[in-house]
Amino acid sequence: MSKTSIVLSISLFITILSPTISQEFTYLGFSGSKISLNGAASIEGDSGILRLTNETSRLIGHAFYPTPLKFKNSSSASVFSFSTAFAFAIVPEYPKLGGHGFAFTIAPSPILPGAQPSQYLGILNASDITNATDHVFAVEFDTVQDFEFFDINDNHVGIDINNLKSNSSAPAAYFDESSTKKDLNLKSGGTIQAWVDYDGVAKVINVSLSPSSWKPTIPIISFPVDLSTVLEDDMYVGFSASTGLLASSHYLMGWSFKMNGVAPSLQLSSLPSLPKPKRSNTTLIVAVAISVFFVLIAVAAAAAYLFYKFKNADIVEPWELEYGPHRFSYNELRHATKNFRDRDHLLGFGGFGKVYRGVLPGSKAEVAVKKVSHGSKQGLREFIAEIASIGRLRHRNLVRLQGWCRHRGELLLVYDYMHNGSLDKYLFDTDNFSSSSSPVLSWEERYKVLKGVASALLYLHEEWEAVVIHRDVKASNVLLDIDMTAGSGTSGWRSCTSTGRTRARRGWSARSGTWRRSLRGRGRRRRARTCSRSGRCAWRRSRGGDR
Repeated sequence: MSKTSIVLSISLFITILSPTISQEFTYLGFSGSKISLNGAASIEGDSGILRLTNETSRLIGHAFYPTPLKFKNSSSASVFSFSTAFAFAIVPEYPKLGGHGFAFTIAPSPILPGAQPSQYLGILNASDITNATDHVFAVEFDTVQDFEFFDINDNHVGIDINNLKSNSSAPAAYFDESSTKKDLNLKSGGTIQAWVDYDGVAKVINVSLSPSSWKPTIPIISFPVDLSTVLEDDMYVGFSASTGLLASSHYLMGWSFKMNGVAPSLQLSSLPSLPKPKRSNTTLIVAVAISVFFVLIAVAAAAAYLFYKFKNADIVEPWELEYGPHRFSYNELRHATKNFRDRDHLLGFGGFGKVYRGVLPGSKAEVAVKKVSHGSKQGLREFIAEIASIGRLRHRNLVRLQGWCRHRGELLLVYDYMHNGSLDKYLFDTDNFSSSSSPVLSWEERYKVLKGVASALLYLHEEWEAVVIHRDVKASNVLLDIDMTAGSGTSGWRSCTSTGRTRARRGWSARSGTWRRSLRGRGRRRRARTCSRSGRCAWRRSRGGDR
């Protein structure tokens, strides 16, 4: 063989091999790279992460190696073997809803004219589907199930040839070191490494996934295909992503590629970290709206509470302060009587109003609470002065007035609780006692009651600092405590001046249940009248019969 022939043979051999020698690259981050970017694709500042799309609806992002690669053998027209590895992360706007996905793409141009977002992944459009002249090969990582393309689910990997109806697809998964298949969530927001390997001799393409740097020995897709009719001599390699009505951020942290060889796996620890998730405007608006809503609810609740407290507050007039510390709060009496519940706490009622049994919250003392209604502010003031005066009376045979309360024009009087009720039920209501038809009270008990009432009248007429006239001495106004000691009630009492004249003021009349001005008259005459009534009451007690 001549020297010329040898030189030509060597030159031809070098020419054939030269395209395969330089067709290899590795990116550990994309800072300073000359990757061709199109659409929404960008390289994130200091991190160097390649972001194909952001959280905006209906976007397309392209990122391709800047120069075309030689994919075919010029002499045989067969496609070279190639291998690629890349680390990616899909961070959806809403954690469980993808939008839409991305694909490793081999295309005749880094610019894909007419490509549409959403289910078309920025690669094709509705009219280009199944067009063999597109010469597009892609491995899709799809996070939305599109029934138009017969997607198997919303978390799958597929091989697409001039079509988005995958030639082969599989749910996202990987085989661990023990060859156990494990599911993988593409839209988890975590870093995932993918490998795409084409064997130009065996005419088969393998796709593998892993959440680590280790490459599984078993691929999730192994699909036999001859790419010689799909790929042209010179093709661009890169990535395409899109969003639909729902959006996701599609990130690439690293990428390696090798023609006629195995691309090196990426060490995930050497790659840039994902940026911290930023709260979207929508999330912020929703959060602010919810916060404002709860603030308004809290303000409304506080206003309602303050209105309720104001509405139910005890209003203390300045003139009330001069009558001593006997004023109870309305809430205290309301709690004592269980909100004035008739069924359990009602003791009786008459012209003056109702009487309730109660237990004071603090001292646990039993009391009787009488409710008296009146609308006259002037008359109410005078009557409070009257009861404040009566409240100073202290005698074992007088029912002690412990205090009072004024609430919304209603007067509440608080007395000692007399456990055995009024005397009249022992004298007249004999049907309630089935033990005997004879009077319930013995003569000794009757004498004790009469003596107690007389002692009380003597105290009121002669022994206290002012004369008090009891105008309503009767059995129903005599109350008995637990040991049958008599106590005279305060209904019908009138105080007189030290000279014996009745004070001319409005007072409560137990008989009529109304307010009226007491007539002036001699105190001695009124005392005599009271003693007369006491005598009649004593006669009835001794008889124990007809009213």
